[in-house]
Amino acid sequence: MNTVAIESKYEVVLGLEVHVQLNTASKLFSTAANQFGSEPNQNTAVVCHALPGALPVLNAQAVESAIRVGLGLGCEIARYTKFDRKQYFYPDLPKAYQISQFDFPICGVGEITLSNGRKVRILRAHLEEDAGKLVHVGAAGLDGSTHSLVDFNRAGSPLVEIVSEPDMRSKEEAKEYMMMIRNIVRYLGVCDGNLEEGSMRCDANVSVRPWGQAEYGTKAEIKNMNSFRSIERAIESEVKRQIAIVESGGKVIQESRLWNEAKGETVSMRSKEEAHDYRYFPDPDIAPVHIEESWIEAIRATQPELPHEREARLVKDFGLSEYDASVLTEFKELGDYFLSATAFSREYKILSNYLQGDITGILKNEKKAIDETALTPEALAELANLTAQKDVSSAIAKKLLPVMLEKGGLPSALIESLGLKQLDNVDELKVIIAGIVAQNPDNVAAYKSGKDKLFGFFVGQTMKATQGRANPETVNTLVKEALDA
Repeated sequence: MNTVAIESKYEVVLGLEVHVQLNTASKLFSTAANQFGSEPNQNTAVVCHALPGALPVLNAQAVESAIRVGLGLGCEIARYTKFDRKQYFYPDLPKAYQISQFDFPICGVGEITLSNGRKVRILRAHLEEDAGKLVHVGAAGLDGSTHSLVDFNRAGSPLVEIVSEPDMRSKEEAKEYMMMIRNIVRYLGVCDGNLEEGSMRCDANVSVRPWGQAEYGTKAEIKNMNSFRSIERAIESEVKRQIAIVESGGKVIQESRLWNEAKGETVSMRSKEEAHDYRYFPDPDIAPVHIEESWIEAIRATQPELPHEREARLVKDFGLSEYDASVLTEFKELGDYFLSATAFSREYKILSNYLQGDITGILKNEKKAIDETALTPEALAELANLTAQKDVSSAIAKKLLPVMLEKGGLPSALIESLGLKQLDNVDELKVIIAGIVAQNPDNVAAYKSGKDKLFGFFVGQTMKATQGRANPETVNTLVKEALDA
């Protein structure tokens, strides 16, 4: 039996633990700065290092952000929550315990619906502090390092850990679920969702079972995935590994495994701990938190528009296709820009096309965000209006947009200053087309013999001769007249 046939015998079962780093100004229990990119060990305080007598003080903004995340995920918000000490030793955890939440998380059950209709239940979302970071240096050993340094800048940063039930059944569903959470926290403004910088991380619990079996297989937890591509590849690799073990008569063991991007495989890290292994107990230095209903409702009242709400509005109110709406929803900055431009233009489809097409292409090449350019919503709206009025062709727009993005300005003024005014003079165009027809007698004969596709050749040559300034509709009409004459 081939590999594909063997793998088709098994159902994949996936659950994700998504860690969202909140973008508060300070850390969860100290006044140290909570920011990325500083020199090592600059954003620290006595609480971060667990110095004797240092007492944690809860960051109220982190609590509010966690409530926002819970509301965005449709979770139940706890009226009573507390913090617990999770005991384990690791070099970047100076206290030898992590302050987390065990039996009374701030957010309870919730749910996310994927595009295929599958509902992924959320078990809980709780607040906890992050650990520091080990930096491996040197030039020897299996990983190329001889020793490790510890950077405590990240230690104590506030995290919301979102734990799903094992409801996903493919790597594609896991990726979509992760992307939906990233969009939600971005729209809420509580996290930038940057996987590469570690402000959003994911652990995947992976198991397999024969189709029709009710019991779950033994799961392995996969760590160290810092991109959507890594998530998909790691899950695929782990599924293959587990199926191979089961097919050979072996047993999958419960453990934590690291994803090795270079080798494209998961590597055993340690046996998986259970809750009792962490010896949880209430943190005696942090009082329980009682959340008033009035506070929850005040936060709910100021919740921004969520991705699924925006997508539905773009379809209903602006007549965009579901695809266009999904793109403008996924890339929030483009969607924000689109909505700003609609205040000055009702050419919604043209605005969407420019943002998703030419503008996105230029931004990718220049590695810029749209808010880092000189293009204003008013200028883009004017360009859309001129395009709808057929005063600007696609060729002229391709010349205008790079200038508008780099230097700004309204297209009407730039058309004059750059000499891009559309050529509509019929007599002048007839002379140009007559010359092109005279220079290509073979193609004329071929067109007349039935090769209709050559019509596009003559149109293209005319546009080239006029440097893209000719009115496309006028050119089409005049070329047809010339060829049929």
